Amino acid sequence: MRQITSLLLLILSTVALPAHSEEKYSESDLLDRPLMERYILDEIKSLRQSQQDLERRMVIEITDRELAVADKSLNYANVTVTYFFYIIAGVASMIAFIGWQSLREFKHNTKEMAESRLESIAQDYEKKFSALERDLKRKTRIISENNKEIEIINEVHNLWLRAQSVQTPEQKIAVYDEILHIRPGDLEALTYKADAAMDANEYNWALSICNRVLDLDEVNAPALYQRACAFARLGIEEQAIDDLTRAIELSPSTKDLIATERDFESLHGNQRFEAMLEQYTDEASGAEITR
Repeated sequence: MRQITSLLLLILSTVALPAHSEEKYSESDLLDRPLMERYILDEIKSLRQSQQDLERRMVIEITDRELAVADKSLNYANVTVTYFFYIIAGVASMIAFIGWQSLREFKHNTKEMAESRLESIAQDYEKKFSALERDLKRKTRIISENNKEIEIINEVHNLWLRAQSVQTPEQKIAVYDEILHIRPGDLEALTYKADAAMDANEYNWALSICNRVLDLDEVNAPALYQRACAFARLGIEEQAIDDLTRAIELSPSTKDLIATERDFESLHGNQRFEAMLEQYTDEASGAEITR
């Protein structure tokens, strides 16, 4: 640029010379000669062309560099997108694999949980069914026992009816023995058997039966009354009166029988027995007057 400026200044100075100057070519300054002017103009043209070529090369180079930068940017973007896609694909594959593993594990766990729950439910129902079965067996056993008891009650009831219909003491004793065979230790049957033995004049036997009943039940009033009768028949008056007194205390309705009881005929004349008769007779008279 400095050379161009110098040349332009030289040209302007040459042009500015007066026209009337008629100096000879040989006498003119070196710079004022035509060949020099031509040279200068050619140099200026060459410089201008060089400048244009420089600008063109600069533009081309800049364009090439920009294209190279753009190409590198595109390549970088392509590589980045490719790597990002690979990363996404890898992560997706990993997630899919983990998800498949989790799904398989979830399926396995669900199956195990369902089997465990079903087994627990089955065990619970098995326990309930076992308890129900035991309860049914117990109730069945109770029903069977009740049916047997009902059969025994019906049979014993029929035997009691039969005992009332027979006439002789021996027949009654046989019926009572059947009742005792069905129900061993039936105190009521033993008491009635003692009464039948008294009717058969088996006083010691009747006493033994009454003692057996009283050993099991000391406050059995009918047994005490029957033993009093047996003592009276055997002549043991004091013990007969003692048992009779206890029988009346336990069962007051028994006093209504002593006045008409034939087994107590041997007690008449005994002061205690007579006092008992008088007492109960007075009580009965007072009760009738009150009515």
